[in-house]
Amino acid sequence: MTDWGALYRDHVAAVTALAESLTAAELEVDVPGTPAWTVRDVLAHLAGGPVDAATGRMDGAPGPEWTARHVGERAHLPVDVLVAEMREHQDVIAGSAVDDPRPGIVWDIAVHHADLHEALGRGRLPEPLWVPVLDQLAAARAPGLVGAVDPYELFRALFSRRSRDQMRAWGLDDDVIEAVCIFGPRDDDQPLPKGEHASPNGAATGG
Repeated sequence: MTDWGALYRDHVAAVTALAESLTAAELEVDVPGTPAWTVRDVLAHLAGGPVDAATGRMDGAPGPEWTARHVGERAHLPVDVLVAEMREHQDVIAGSAVDDPRPGIVWDIAVHHADLHEALGRGRLPEPLWVPVLDQLAAARAPGLVGAVDPYELFRALFSRRSRDQMRAWGLDDDVIEAVCIFGPRDDDQPLPKGEHASPNGAATGG
């Protein structure tokens, strides 16, 4: 059984280390997987969500107005403050996630962590950071695709981080695509992690 609290801590450690390494230009890079957010905006959301969860400020969660508030309220805060917020509230979030069968806030940081890597042209996240999320969801939402689609690509597709065309290239029809994507199918192609390209059958390969 996955220790979701430990997984959340692992993501916080990696995301905050990444944030502290970024240049001013990298912080302004657009993140294609998100609603017109920059890298800095994603960090603001990843800081704001745990603050709200820890303080019970969950009106509108997890909808777009709730997430937009995280970004708007932190528009002028330096990155070191965002990093401090993530670290400060990780104990409360990790504790609440331990026995949660659907730890949305853990899945959220995993998905956005991958968003950052892809937007910044970095490689895939280490497998221990995303495989537990895939294992929890794939059997229920995409049982026929386990083993048939590259596991990382399936993880990204489950959270609507691959386009219809990218998923059709795996041989999927539109009914399957509709069923797989938690947030619904999208039409804009998403970047693959650095060093990968789509093979003729749609699987991601190294290169």
